[in-house]
Amino acid sequence: MSPERFRELITHITGRIAGKPLGPQLEAELNQSFPAAGPEYVAIFEACRAAIAAGWMCAREAGGIRYGRVIKPEPGTGGFSVDVVDMDAVEGPYHRHPNGEIDLIMPLTEHARFDGRGAGWMVYAPGSAHSPTVNGGRALVLYLLPAGAIEFTKP
Repeated sequence: MSPERFRELITHITGRIAGKPLGPQLEAELNQSFPAAGPEYVAIFEACRAAIAAGWMCAREAGGIRYGRVIKPEPGTGGFSVDVVDMDAVEGPYHRHPNGEIDLIMPLTEHARFDGRGAGWMVYAPGSAHSPTVNGGRALVLYLLPAGAIEFTKP
């Protein structure tokens, strides 16, 4: 899996959602258009696993979380940055989403949950904040951040 091929997979998704408000309606649209059992989800999940194995994705580690920004915000991605984290029953650092956050949850173990949710899409509205948490096993989470905006703060 090359970074270029990964970008193609992502721009297929971001091209459909760029400019749309982040909230429950977008979450429902993503889960309907690109469901967890669907070909796009499977392709992205397989691409993430291959890129991690190749060493160019999730190449950093802190606090038991492997992570990394793999695409900076750019016009070709609708202004979204793309980050991927590999979390195994751990709570991540508290942060705020000035412009919102779109998460693609990809459990690596059957009962893994990210912020209480299994496989699929989760959308956080602009101004929301949380300590991202994986319980029940290990999961990959792909983050789409409008304009790459994220603020690490205290709760």
